[in-house]
Amino acid sequence: MSLSILLVGLCVPLSWAAVTHVSGEDEPPFPVATNGQPFPWNKMRLPQAASPRHYDLLLHPNLTTLDFTGRVKIQVEVLQDTHTLVLHSKDLTISKAALLGPAPGHSHALRVLEYPPYQQVAVVSEREELKRGGVYVVELDFAANLSESFRGFYKSTYRTTAGEQRVLASTHFEPTSARAAFPCFDEPAFKANFSVRIRREGRHMAISNMPKLRTVVLPGGLFEDQFDVTVKMSTYLVAFIVCDFLSISKKTQHGVQIRVLNMKYSVILFYFFSFCQCDCGQMSVYAIPEKISQAEFALDVAVRLLDFYDDYFDIPYPLPKQDLAAIPDFQSGAMENWGLTTYRESALLFDPHKSSASDKLGITMIIAHELAHQWFGNLVTMQWWNDLWLNEGFAKFMEFVSVNITNPELQVEDYFLEKCFEAMEVDSLSSSHPVSTPVENPAQIQEMFDDVSYDKGACILHMLREFLSPEVFKMGIVQYLKRYSYQNTINTHLWESLTTKRRSEDELDVKVMMETWTLQEGFPLITVEVKGREVRLSQERYLKSDDPSQTSGFLWHVPLTYVTSISRTVHRFLLKSKTDVLYLPKEVDWIKFNVDMSGYYIVHYEGSGWDDLTSLLRHNHTALSSNDRASLINNAFQLVSPGPVALPEPRDRDHARDAGPRGNLCHSTRLMEKRDMEALENQMKSYIVHLFRELIERQEWSDAGSVSERMLRSYLLLFACVRGHPPCVATATELFNKWRESDGSMSLPNDVSLAVFAVGARTQEGWDFLFEKYRESMYTSIKSRIKSALSISPLAHKLKWMMEQSLEGSVMKTQDLPYVVVSVSKNPKGHKHAWDFLQTYWNLLVKKFDLGSHSIAHMVIGVTSQYSTREMLEECCGSFWKLVLYSQGNVRGKQDELCISVHFVCQIREFFGSLSAETGADQRCIQQALENVEENIRWTDKNLPLLQAWLNKNHAELVTRHDLYEHAEL
Repeated sequence: MSLSILLVGLCVPLSWAAVTHVSGEDEPPFPVATNGQPFPWNKMRLPQAASPRHYDLLLHPNLTTLDFTGRVKIQVEVLQDTHTLVLHSKDLTISKAALLGPAPGHSHALRVLEYPPYQQVAVVSEREELKRGGVYVVELDFAANLSESFRGFYKSTYRTTAGEQRVLASTHFEPTSARAAFPCFDEPAFKANFSVRIRREGRHMAISNMPKLRTVVLPGGLFEDQFDVTVKMSTYLVAFIVCDFLSISKKTQHGVQIRVLNMKYSVILFYFFSFCQCDCGQMSVYAIPEKISQAEFALDVAVRLLDFYDDYFDIPYPLPKQDLAAIPDFQSGAMENWGLTTYRESALLFDPHKSSASDKLGITMIIAHELAHQWFGNLVTMQWWNDLWLNEGFAKFMEFVSVNITNPELQVEDYFLEKCFEAMEVDSLSSSHPVSTPVENPAQIQEMFDDVSYDKGACILHMLREFLSPEVFKMGIVQYLKRYSYQNTINTHLWESLTTKRRSEDELDVKVMMETWTLQEGFPLITVEVKGREVRLSQERYLKSDDPSQTSGFLWHVPLTYVTSISRTVHRFLLKSKTDVLYLPKEVDWIKFNVDMSGYYIVHYEGSGWDDLTSLLRHNHTALSSNDRASLINNAFQLVSPGPVALPEPRDRDHARDAGPRGNLCHSTRLMEKRDMEALENQMKSYIVHLFRELIERQEWSDAGSVSERMLRSYLLLFACVRGHPPCVATATELFNKWRESDGSMSLPNDVSLAVFAVGARTQEGWDFLFEKYRESMYTSIKSRIKSALSISPLAHKLKWMMEQSLEGSVMKTQDLPYVVVSVSKNPKGHKHAWDFLQTYWNLLVKKFDLGSHSIAHMVIGVTSQYSTREMLEECCGSFWKLVLYSQGNVRGKQDELCISVHFVCQIREFFGSLSAETGADQRCIQQALENVEENIRWTDKNLPLLQAWLNKNHAELVTRHDLYEHAEL
């Protein structure tokens, strides 16, 4: 994608301007088209003069020359008299434009004007005016190269076990890339029907949103697959793939037909199916031939989930088939194209003998997300990208609702809390944004695909569901889906559907309540003070920043829940003002707000409140649920930053061990990611190994147990091995040596293999052996674990080579580069190299992954998150060159380390400050990265002395290092 191109903008309807319109003083001037003539439109949102009804789209990709040609006939309804239609086109060469007459053969040419900065073309009818109420057909011929990025109509490749490279072409249009495949009205509100035809060679097949109706034989050994007309939908949901995939199929309980298609055995069999068989009423999973055996799990999961959604929403799945395709090159996790959902291979393919418990959970959740979109997003679509959360927040929320029913063994309720914690990490920054945010250009639209839209959206929906009751909430969303099927919506439509009479006939105005959560950023800190029977409540915005001016002016309607020492019944109270008082029937020993952390807020207890809860848990740590214990730990650590709570002593957390890794290790390891305090980091990590030593040593090196137990085992053993815990390293070394002696044929327990690989990757010989197994493997789960182990190796030169290989993309896929860079940046031996890599290849990265994308944000925030010393930030400008001289001389020890650290942070400011708008200067992730560094500084200034003193007093003997990085090559 061209970085200078803008696409679409304001979220309010725009009026149509005639070609001769003179712009007003407050409007931007009319631009100049590529041919030097005036371009008749001056806004990034398309005019409302016409609306598409139907697209007849023909595409012919050439997988040898890596380009494609096409023709589209767009039936449009004219809403205002005009000579000009404006639509989107990006990087397409338009060779012909015509207005078709009512009779065959009657047409006249249209003049084409192009304005690439807005990705727009105008077609001008000079012979006749297009009349309001008329229906016309515009025909456009075009050509382009297959994209080298992951968007639009793009090239993907894979290698067979014999080493042959094969090419396929696939699509990814969300949010604004349909225009890169064919000229169209590429905004979500311009819904239409699509008839797709694909021309291909006989060795390939084509799939699209709808079932194939027929295949027509053409001269020159070509075939044309013709697909049924789609339902009314947005352009970003159109999809087509030309490939040599195989598929397996199955029917649902609602009578969907089973079909198994295996093209591997016979070309004649493929032709038979191509000509004679329709895809009517089936669910299929597509993958490259040598991986189709890994598709069975995804198919079974998808069948169960589609049945669940059919019943839950009380709206039958509206298409005759649903395909799931594993694409070898794919930037995001998956895409919800209607009737043809596409996935990374790692997000869809599963082998019961090679994949881990984490793989099973992740694949199931991603499929649940994309199938939920078939209703939320596809059937009912947001009006504009400012309300993306109506798609993504709901799909994320429904992941947990659906999988909790269809796959109870996965215990997904244990992981929802983590999503809320992750959202709060972003939402506690001053650079956060409201769930519903005005967006204007492509980078801003891409930035909406973040934790706020997904995770915060899901968390506030969960909060509302728990407050209204699951039954009332379900009735409301079913009403919403039925009322707005095949239409576009805004926030208000959802709130109106959910507004209902509550108990005692009191009406809850859901719109008023929920707009406080969607139209302002952040979340509240609720302060609780108990005075006898009185519970005094207050709210303010929680912000990691210590600037009080940024917390004023915020007010939420907070649906509080609480339990007390005398009543385990969940009580509810709606806090609608800055302060309020609720009255208990009698005095209590303790009170716990935000039951199971169902609300998107944190709580501070004044007076004896924290001590009362701590005393309760010391006496009986199961007196509160695991979610309540985890939320208390999270709240305590969050409150350390702005100041209300002192750093909790680690021993206060002993009884919270069974809250799982989310309640302990997640927060503890964050203390250790301040890379410039190595001694304390090692001391703290050693203490945590000591704290969990009994739990670590109880772990079996097997795949036994529940999914939660298996994932905890994987986390604990990896952590212990990386920290050099002798029993863990000894076992992992023994297993790795046996596995290597068998040339990788010995079966390792999947859940512990990452720990084994991590120990093996410490040496040059072990690293090279693992990389060779990575190159050979056809199992995505094994490749993922090997890749992780390679990235945490102490071999610095290998880390640099790994990032370069991922950018090149022939062996390690470029789609995985953001993960590799961030993983290397977290490695003490790699963080400098990751930062150098990000700077060196910045222009290539933003071209490949797009400005504003989650991939770019992930790298920017991940790579810069290691810095946490005030001297580094405040003195970099005044002392930088002095310290550089120190580093070039004979000064050693701490001065050298400080000099290098100062150099890094100064580079952060200098590098991002040197960017232009076209290369990313305005990205939100840059502000978030700088805020994170500031927060690291505040946190360490306040808590480092306390933590150091406590460790020195209680666990001074644990300073000795044993970790894998001790003898690393620099």
